[in-house]
Amino acid sequence: MKLDILKSLNAERAARRAAIVVTDVASGAQRLVRAEEAAGDPLAELLAHHLRTGKSGMVETPQGRVFLTVHVPPPKLVVTGAVHISQALAPMAKMAGYDVTIVDPRTAFASPERFPDVPLIAEWPDVALPPLGIDRYTAFVALTHDPKIDDPALLHALARDCFYVGALGSKKTHARRVERLKAQGLDDATIARIHAPIGLPIGAVSPPEIAVSILAEITARLRLPAKSEAAKAAS
Repeated sequence: MKLDILKSLNAERAARRAAIVVTDVASGAQRLVRAEEAAGDPLAELLAHHLRTGKSGMVETPQGRVFLTVHVPPPKLVVTGAVHISQALAPMAKMAGYDVTIVDPRTAFASPERFPDVPLIAEWPDVALPPLGIDRYTAFVALTHDPKIDDPALLHALARDCFYVGALGSKKTHARRVERLKAQGLDDATIARIHAPIGLPIGAVSPPEIAVSILAEITARLRLPAKSEAAKAAS
């Protein structure tokens, strides 16, 4: 790899921005495609697919065979609410490769005893969230049922284009949430990005089952965005 490509790639990785190195198999020529440039590239459809899945691989193009080396930031999961569901969700998400952080100003809930080996921030969202670098490779989950905690956190997550935003609560609870968020200036399209009721509709009852449904929905949104949205709309 040429030094200029390597330097550019390292800069993208340091900034948590995805990129793909395209290598022409026949000639060995390489070029770097930043995620923000992919839509205008001649291989736009292929690049979009590989950016979504995060998988490298050989592909056939009209110009010949190329190898796509995909560099995607490791996904984050930020949760507001150190609750029973979080206790099940955090270790499962870590096993799935997520960098997990839990935020809850209620120190009785956000304790190392309840969440061993998971970063905890016992602060209000306006203090805790900005330093976390929440971005489009972050999944955000609101689980407290407390508007004073969840609402400002949802506003923060939506403003930073998280690939997944979900909130716990029934349809009635979410309807009240929608009205509050509208009062904060959010439009219908932005609010519609919130997955609520949260999780895939698998009939989950217990906290661990609900955690499974949440992680499954996050994974579907990360790996199969279009299908995930269609399934959600049909449910």
